[in-house]
Amino acid sequence: MVETSTIAQQAADLRREINYHNYRYYALDDPVISDAEYDRLMQELRRLEEAQPELVTADSPTQRVGAAPASGFSQIQHNIPLLSLANAFSLEALQAWHRRVTTLLNTQEVPLTCELKIDGLAISLVYENGVLAWGATRGDGIVGEDVTQNLRTVRSVPLTLQGDPPPYLEVRGEIYMPIASFRKLNEERLERGEPAFVNPRNSAAGSLRQLDPRITASRNLQIWIYTLGEVRGYTPPQSHYESLEWLQSLGFRVNPNNWQCRTVSQAHEYYLKWQELRHTLPYQMDGVVIKVDSIQAQEDLGVAGREPRWAIAFKYPPEQAVTRLLDIGINVGRTGSLNPYAILEPVVVGGATVKQATLHNEEDIERKGLRIGDWVTIERAGEVIPHIVGPVMARRTGQERPFVVPERCPVCDTPVVKPEDEVMRRCPNTSCPAQFAELLKHFVSKGAMDVDGLGEKWCETFIAQGLVKDVADLYYIQKEQLLQLDRMGDKLASKIMASIAASKERPLCRLIFALGIFHVGSEIADLLAGRFNSLDELANASPEQLTEIPGIGPKIADSVAAYFQVPHNRQVMQRLRDAKVQMEQEYRQASSAELPWQGLTFVITGALSTMPRREAEDRIKAKGGAVTSSVTRKTSYLVAGESPGSKLDAAVRLNTPVLDETKFLEMLIAGKPPS
Repeated sequence: MVETSTIAQQAADLRREINYHNYRYYALDDPVISDAEYDRLMQELRRLEEAQPELVTADSPTQRVGAAPASGFSQIQHNIPLLSLANAFSLEALQAWHRRVTTLLNTQEVPLTCELKIDGLAISLVYENGVLAWGATRGDGIVGEDVTQNLRTVRSVPLTLQGDPPPYLEVRGEIYMPIASFRKLNEERLERGEPAFVNPRNSAAGSLRQLDPRITASRNLQIWIYTLGEVRGYTPPQSHYESLEWLQSLGFRVNPNNWQCRTVSQAHEYYLKWQELRHTLPYQMDGVVIKVDSIQAQEDLGVAGREPRWAIAFKYPPEQAVTRLLDIGINVGRTGSLNPYAILEPVVVGGATVKQATLHNEEDIERKGLRIGDWVTIERAGEVIPHIVGPVMARRTGQERPFVVPERCPVCDTPVVKPEDEVMRRCPNTSCPAQFAELLKHFVSKGAMDVDGLGEKWCETFIAQGLVKDVADLYYIQKEQLLQLDRMGDKLASKIMASIAASKERPLCRLIFALGIFHVGSEIADLLAGRFNSLDELANASPEQLTEIPGIGPKIADSVAAYFQVPHNRQVMQRLRDAKVQMEQEYRQASSAELPWQGLTFVITGALSTMPRREAEDRIKAKGGAVTSSVTRKTSYLVAGESPGSKLDAAVRLNTPVLDETKFLEMLIAGKPPS
């Protein structure tokens, strides 16, 4: 017999491993194992804890739901916990669950409701007097993340309800990304040289948990409502199925494939039917959920640990195949990241021929123990990008070879860098062809050098026609060259040439931002320009000098120093200088009268109708004020334009003074501190 101490250690190891994967899955939206692997770990831990109940601890994954909320959002406590479901992986397990239910209810027949198990992100919505009040993620089941502003961007989430809703209504649902939207998003990411998302579930979770609601709005998320939560001032239907029909009458999106049945055999038929049809659906699902239909029976059955006794998820087996890992390729992303991917011997998985699979990074390769030449298990569900579960160790011959991370960029041959606190290696050459298209679009954008008339399509045309190979080439283009391009007339050519000439006079902070140095946004560029009087001074600064600037940490300092150590970047600097681009600035000590807003911190949110946001920021700074990106207790004023979003909510919570655009303009004209 295995000693208790050995089993206790096994349980502790499993808890530690599962908690790590919970963190990757729920907090980072970046899992490193498949759902099937995770389920196997949970089953093993449950087996040990059931065999020796004294091993159960308060922090065991079997006793909780999900993971703690992310720190970027405020927290909301759920009045009724959002629980997870127990899983069944066989008909025998489903029948055993049904026997427990009928035994506890002391009856032979229990009406059931069957639903498709959508692979998304569980959320709670609360409506007060028919109006959406707030929405939150599951979080740890007790406390979730306040994602109200992001949920407002999901078109299938009703902002106001139809009919005669109760004064207080909570519903639970699943946010998901349709397969077509998932494919489109990945196509766009691959076009930009960014790694593809692994599956719709995690791309949906990541999209909902963006701090910028505009990103959420661009991702075409959808929702299915699957149950009632708390209701006040109204007695809802006492059948789960009928409650869903009632919710649909109020304007909620309820899945039309829900089904009522009276026996576990009928529930199994539903499971088999959708196992055949699931790939015809426009969204990903990985099983069916079977619930006791009577609300009273649900209350009588109650909860066991982290799971309701009255429901179970009957999951489909993962779709897998075994094939050869022929090689590991490298894709250079928009920011220079070196993203590995698996090149496979073609194999059919889930009805599709798979030739490539995603690999997150070199740590993922090492963790899985992959070697080139391995036979590997490939997993794919529906339209999801396939991934490698792991090698088939029994089929190793000794001829396999480990993956060697390239020390030079495979596109431009520049030595790559790897910051200590990052998992990705990067090419620091921003003129690397793999990165340059995105860099050029950034360089000419309004917040950077602001070359009017030179939009995305013309940037791509300039590159394709060989007019620009680095950003300095812009300043050597002749009008005659532009007139040779298709659809380029004399008027537009003159406009572009004038804009290029005008951009030479942009302030130093705009040039620093325009260079596209990794980790250097507009605010960091302002800090750097505030410390150094020329680009040459900045280029020669050591990381130690850079970290002396308040707001500049070691990561940013190392990135800036690494950028200017690349010979090609130095050559671009020289060509910009030769083209008479302004690379210096003169400072004189400003008087207190010239800096009336010194010591004040502003945040700008929403769209301004009278000026671009960058101009508003520049005008604040010209008066001595500081501009930050988030509202805190140290924020002096929030400038709120049109569609202000969650920053306005934060300002209200913190009692931060809010200036509308009219008031802001009055203060600028008055030239004195807001009063």
